[in-house]
Amino acid sequence: GKGKGNPEFWAAVVEPGRILFECDGVPEAVAKEALGLAAQKLPIKTKFVVRRDYRA
Repeated sequence: GKGKGNPEFWAAVVEPGRILFECDGVPEAVAKEALGLAAQKLPIKTKFVVRRDYRA
């Protein structure tokens, strides 16, 4: 299939505080713009968070 079926029976429970997307290896401005565009497609309130203390 091409994924064009009716999505009315599919759902995912997302608890408050759950991280939905992470970006690594791109400048912060690029990540912020990309995730901002993605957030417009979501039916929920989103927030952009930067973890300065993260070490891979």
